[in-house]
Amino acid sequence: MNVCVVGTGYVGLVAGACLAESGHSVTCVDIDEDKVRRLRDGIIPIYEPGLEPLVQRNVEEERLSFTTALDPAVKGAYVIFIAVGTPPDEDGSADLQHVLEVAEGIGRALDGEKIVITKSTVPVGTAAKVRAAIEARTDHAVHVCSNPEFLKEGAAVDDFMKPDRVVIGVDHPKAEEALRELYAPFLRTGNSLLVMDVPAAEITKYAANAMLATRISFMNAIAHLCEKTGASVDAVRAGVGSDSRIGSNFLFPGAGYGGSCFPKDVKALIRTMNDLGAPAQILEAVEEVNEAQKRVLLERILTHFGEDLSGRTFAVWGLSFKPSTDDMREAPSLVTIAGLLERGAKVVAHDPEAMDEARRILGDSIEYREREYDVLEGADALVIHTEWLQYRRPDLEKVRAALKHSVMFDGRNLYDPAKMAELGFEYISIGRRPS
Repeated sequence: MNVCVVGTGYVGLVAGACLAESGHSVTCVDIDEDKVRRLRDGIIPIYEPGLEPLVQRNVEEERLSFTTALDPAVKGAYVIFIAVGTPPDEDGSADLQHVLEVAEGIGRALDGEKIVITKSTVPVGTAAKVRAAIEARTDHAVHVCSNPEFLKEGAAVDDFMKPDRVVIGVDHPKAEEALRELYAPFLRTGNSLLVMDVPAAEITKYAANAMLATRISFMNAIAHLCEKTGASVDAVRAGVGSDSRIGSNFLFPGAGYGGSCFPKDVKALIRTMNDLGAPAQILEAVEEVNEAQKRVLLERILTHFGEDLSGRTFAVWGLSFKPSTDDMREAPSLVTIAGLLERGAKVVAHDPEAMDEARRILGDSIEYREREYDVLEGADALVIHTEWLQYRRPDLEKVRAALKHSVMFDGRNLYDPAKMAELGFEYISIGRRPS
C-alpha cells in the first residue's frame, strides 16, 4: 500500500520506518529541509534503539523516502497519516494549529478518494475538525480516522512491530478495510485490533496515558506516607502489585514523571474535561502531586546542605526523563538542576545519550563528562535522576572514594538502603528510611 506520513517527529518517523519495514511504500513529509536531507542520508534526529538501522535499510531498499513536498506525497498515497506535533497551549489544551494546517494542505492536494488518519495525540473532536478542513478545499471523498499511538520511548520500534493492541476509530467500512490491511503484518500473532467510533479512539489515547500517570502519582503519594511511618515503599509496592486486579507496572515511586506524553496529555485531558463540564479533580490531583514530586530531590538536598549552596558541587547521573531515550522534555532533572544553580552550586552531569540535548537546553550553565565516574571527583553529593542500566550496579566503593562527602540522593531507588549504610553512605531515596 502507498502511504504518506506527514511529520517526522518521534511518532511519524517510527510509524513510517516500521510500515516500510513491513513492505509498504512510505513517503514521509516534513517542512524542515535540513532534517529531510539528513534523514535521506539515514541520520535520525532522536535516539531510539533500533530506529536508525531501520531507517537506513528501508531508505536503501527504496521503500522509505523523505520529502518537503506535500502535494505529490498526498497524490501518490491512498492512506495519509497526520503525525505532527500538538504542543500544549498556554491554557494546557493541545495546540492543533499544525494538525489543521496539514489538513488544509491535504484538502488542496487531494486528487481522489483517500483515507486520512490522525496519528498525533489530539483531543476528542479533532477528527471532525480535520474532516471539515479537508472537505472545505476538495470535492473528493475523504474518510478521516483516529489511530492513536501507544509507543514507549526507548522501546518504540518493538511496540510498533509487536503491538499489544492497535486501536482504530473509523466511521466508514472502507477506512476499516484499509487499516486492517495496513496493520495485518503486525497482528499475525493474534494481538488485538480494536475497532471503535472515532471519538472513543481519541479519548482512549488520553485515558490510557492519564491512567498510567495516575498510578505513578498515587505511588509517589504512598511513598510520602511510608516515609512518615517508617514503612518500606518497596514492600508496599510488592504487596499492592501482587494483586492481579492491579498489577505491578507503573507503581515505582520516584522523582516524578516527565517526557513528551504524560505531562502534556494530562494537562490536555483536564482542559477538555473542564471545557465539557466533566469532573477532572482526579487528574488535577495527579498533576499537582507530580509537580510537587519533581522538587523532592532538591528539597532533600536543601534540607541536608542548607539553602546556600555556594561553593558546593553536585554530581548528577541521568538527565533524560527515562532510560533508553535522549528526551529531556519535562525531565525532573531540569527542576533539580535549576534549583541547584539558583543557589550557587556547580553541577557536573553525565548521561549515556542525553548530553547533546542537555547542552542544547542548559548550554554551559553546567559541566558535562563523558564517563559517569568522572563527574564524582570532589563532588559534595551524587544525585541520581535516571535509571540507566550502567548506574544500577556501579562500583560503590569507587563512588564513595571519589565523593567529598559520602552522600547520595537517589530519585529512582536503585540501591538497597541497608547495603548503602554498610558501605558508609548517607543514602536518601524515595519512600524509604534514609540510611
